[in-house]
Amino acid sequence: MYQSFPIAETFGIQAPPKMTVEGFADANHPKIPAKRDYVFRKEPLRDVLAFLNVPNGDGLYITGPTGAGKTSLITQVAARLNWPVHAVTCHGRLELNDLLGQFTLVNGSMQFVHGPLAQAVRDGHLLILNEIDLMDPSELAGLNDIVEGQPLVIPQNGGEVIRPHPKFRLIATGNSAGSGDRNGLYQGVLRQNLAFMDRFRILEIGYPEPELEDTVLTKTVPAMPAVIREKMIRVANEIRKLFVGGDAGAGMLSVTMSTRGLIRWASLTVAFKGAPNALEYALDRALALRAEPEERLAIHRIAADVFGQDWQST
Repeated sequence: MYQSFPIAETFGIQAPPKMTVEGFADANHPKIPAKRDYVFRKEPLRDVLAFLNVPNGDGLYITGPTGAGKTSLITQVAARLNWPVHAVTCHGRLELNDLLGQFTLVNGSMQFVHGPLAQAVRDGHLLILNEIDLMDPSELAGLNDIVEGQPLVIPQNGGEVIRPHPKFRLIATGNSAGSGDRNGLYQGVLRQNLAFMDRFRILEIGYPEPELEDTVLTKTVPAMPAVIREKMIRVANEIRKLFVGGDAGAGMLSVTMSTRGLIRWASLTVAFKGAPNALEYALDRALALRAEPEERLAIHRIAADVFGQDWQST
């Protein structure tokens, strides 16, 4: 049922050969995320594996700016450990009952269909609650006991009691670490209940280091010349600085360039390499057209400053 995976070989990082982590032997479960090319960062990976190995009655809350790869980290770890995942995107109207399950018409009769929380608790899967700080804190309070390992009770199904599987893990992602939207970047984010947040260990993830993003671009867009990759990464980091801002308040931009957006920009540049001003054309379609006109102009100025003569000639 379970098997040990060598960390160095499984995740492509430097680690002692005898260091392993436990996962599932069955690689065919439909809830296992699809494995894709992914470059793991050692420190976040270490924290995730430590949590999966021994949660000690905690949940794991991963915080960081949008596009930093919070969910991708978990799903790609799970993909390599054959760990089934139930992922839910939270919103202001999501209720605890939606996670527990509901009665549904099946083959002409009403049957109770277990929701993602009930299934994960019962079967030992990962439950990922994305954007958890968009959900009503009073609804999330219903998760307090299950995070600590108490049985899950489903009143709607005649008081059904589900005892947590030893491999059940609860993971949340969000942009605010439960403290609310302090700088105006994330509309709808709610300050979470302190008692609920006290049940989580916190992992903060920022944008990848330039060297790591260069490795990612090299793998995903091998046709892109190294000198252009390096300048694209510099542009992305300048955009991120203007998005994040500082302690004084929000940044100047309402959009940012994630690693996913950076890959999109590089891929589109290669696709449109025969067009005039391919870099600018691709940047608009990868990011800038989502921004306000004055923000779009600022993004173009950043790129023009970084690329210099290459901005119009490439």
